[in-house]
Amino acid sequence: MKTTGHGLTGLLDTDAIRKDFPILDRTLHDDARLVYLDNAATSQTPTPVLDAMTGYYERHNANVHRGVHVLAEEATALYEGARDKIAAFVNAPSRDEVIFTKNASESLNLVANMLGWADEPYRVERDTEIVITEMEHHSNIVPWQLLAQRSGARLKWFGLTDDGRLDLSNIDELITERTKVVSFVLASNIMGTLNPVEDIVRRAQEVGALVVIDASQAAPHMVLDVQRLQADFVAFTGHKMCGPTGIGVLWGRQELLNDLPPFLGGGEMIETVTMNSSTYAPAPHKFEAGTPPVAEAVGLGAAVDYLTGIGMERIQAHEHALTEYALARLAEIPDLRVIGPASSADRGAAISFTLGDIHPHDVGQVLDEQGIAVRVGHHCARPVCLRYGIPATTRASFYLYSTPAEVDALAEGLEYVRNFFG
Repeated sequence: MKTTGHGLTGLLDTDAIRKDFPILDRTLHDDARLVYLDNAATSQTPTPVLDAMTGYYERHNANVHRGVHVLAEEATALYEGARDKIAAFVNAPSRDEVIFTKNASESLNLVANMLGWADEPYRVERDTEIVITEMEHHSNIVPWQLLAQRSGARLKWFGLTDDGRLDLSNIDELITERTKVVSFVLASNIMGTLNPVEDIVRRAQEVGALVVIDASQAAPHMVLDVQRLQADFVAFTGHKMCGPTGIGVLWGRQELLNDLPPFLGGGEMIETVTMNSSTYAPAPHKFEAGTPPVAEAVGLGAAVDYLTGIGMERIQAHEHALTEYALARLAEIPDLRVIGPASSADRGAAISFTLGDIHPHDVGQVLDEQGIAVRVGHHCARPVCLRYGIPATTRASFYLYSTPAEVDALAEGLEYVRNFFG
C-alpha cells in the first residue's frame, strides 16, 4: 500500500489502536495483508473485550439474579454493571431504561409488538398510521409491515432525493394526527446519510406520535445522547461497536416501559405467577425473559469502556476525515458512481458505489483476492437499490482502526478490477 500525507495524522493513533485487534494482522491470499472495510456489517473485536469475556467464563460464570452463592452474585454484578455502562454511554436518565436484547432487530421487533398489544393511547390499530423511510434497513421495515398487516394500520414513508437524503418536502402530509409512530434510521447503513433528527422529531411531537430511532450505524461512530435526540425508543447492536455478537440494546423512556406490555414471557420477567395469571417485574426485567446474554453483556460493557477511553468525538473526527479522503479518491476512478451523498457533510463512514456495468459481486470477489474485504449486495436495504435503479452495490465502511493506506489500497484495487474486466 502507498502512504499518504493528507492530514489525518494526529486524530487517532491508529498504529496503537490496531495492535488491540489481532485479526488485523492476518494475511490472506498469497500473503496479502487484510484490509478490512466491512465495518458497517460488523466491527472487529479488541483484546480488552476478548479478555473480559474470557475472564467471565473462567472466573464468574453463573446464571444471574437467582442465586445467593458467590458466582451468581459476581455474575449478576457484572451483568448489571454492563447496564450501568450502557446507560452512561447513551446518557440515559435511568439505568432501568436500558434493555438487553440479542440484536437491534429484536429491539425494533420488541417495540413494534408492544405497540400492537398496548392499550390506548399507544396502540397501533386500524385508522392509525406508521411512518418510516425508504432508506431503512429491513429490520426497521419488516416489523412495521407486520404490525400494519395485523392491526390494519396504514404504513407510509419518506422518499429519497437523488443525492441520497430524505425528502422532507411533504413532512406535514406524511406525519399527521393519525400517526402513532415514526421510526427512522439515524445513519443509513447503505448510503451513510445522517438524518435530520430534530426536524422529524419536532413534527412527530406536534401530532403526539412516538419516535423510534435505529442507531445501529450511529452508536459505534459518534456520541449517542438519547436525551438530546428526544426520541421515545433508541435501538442499537453490540457487534458493530467492538462488542460481541448476540447482544443488542433498546433504550426506552421509563414511563413508556412502565405502561407497555411485555414482548416475551418466561422466567425473570415476572413478579408473581399462578396457574390463572401473572404479574410482571418492573422494567427493564419485564422485557428480558429467560437467561440473558450475560457474557455478551460483559463484553459489550468492555467495548463501551474501550470506545469511551479513546473518545467518541475523536473517533467521529477520524472517520469524517477518512471518509472525505475516500470520497476524493473514489471520485478519481472512471465509471464509479457513489450511491448516496457525494460529500462528507452530514454522512457517516459507509460508502456504497457501483463500478460501470461490473456486477458488485464480481467487484467484491476480485477485491477479496487482493485481501480487501468489502460488502456487496443490497445490504438489507433493497428499497434503496430499487429507488436508484440498481441491483446491488459495493460498500466500503470504515472504523476507528481504518487508515488512509487502506483507502489507497481500495482505490488501487478498484483500478485493478476495472482493468481485470477490460
